[in-house]
Amino acid sequence: MKPTILICNDDGIEADGIKALTKEIRKFAEVIVAAPHTQQSAVGHSITMANPIRMKEVMMFKDFYGYAIEGTPADSVKLAVHTLLKDRKIDLLISGINQGSNTAINIIYSGTVSAATEGTILGIPSIAISLTSYTYPDFTIAAKFATKISKAVLKNGLPRGTLLNVNIPATKNIKGVVITKQGKSSWDDTYEIRVDPGNRKYYWLTGSMLKIDKTIEYDVKAIDENYISVTPIHYDLTDYKMYDDMKKWKL
Repeated sequence: MKPTILICNDDGIEADGIKALTKEIRKFAEVIVAAPHTQQSAVGHSITMANPIRMKEVMMFKDFYGYAIEGTPADSVKLAVHTLLKDRKIDLLISGINQGSNTAINIIYSGTVSAATEGTILGIPSIAISLTSYTYPDFTIAAKFATKISKAVLKNGLPRGTLLNVNIPATKNIKGVVITKQGKSSWDDTYEIRVDPGNRKYYWLTGSMLKIDKTIEYDVKAIDENYISVTPIHYDLTDYKMYDDMKKWKL
């Protein structure tokens, strides 16, 4: 019996990455797509509470493709699991294939990772997959690796609350696969001041990543060295060392 896999993303249901992923995963699984109707990058784990969420069914590849949801990646997963597919058992959730890396501090902002995180909250083994370029057009290696790691998760399982964050270099010269830690690199953010046609100022976020990770045990460096990075992460944000230390504060 084929596994049932839910696919989501944050680039929108029409993005090339989710189409490539769906085509590949359909070769061995029953696939259902539930993804944002429009681009939702960097929305993090936000959910819609003060506005209605609308949905429409989408046809593609000459048959039913999935659900386009006017909401965030987390909205898409929640609506799919709780309502649209409430009578279906979802064996695995894959979020992607995202364009652009989701490494180091980017994980916090990522809608792609947040869709997978929502899957883990709902008790579904989940994977986030990103191709580390905004312009590289070939999703072939990323889609094939998605199949490989999906089958591994279906076979071995994941601890509840833990997901796999996968980043794939935008090259055909992949050296291998490394199990990594979340990098410590961060962004040096700046806001460019620009002027619109009405002579009003506006601000555009830009900047560069400060790469401080020196070995391929961290995701950013692994990608720079052309390794596929696989990082197990979870949503338990407790700092357990500080938890123990604060018991001595006598508050």
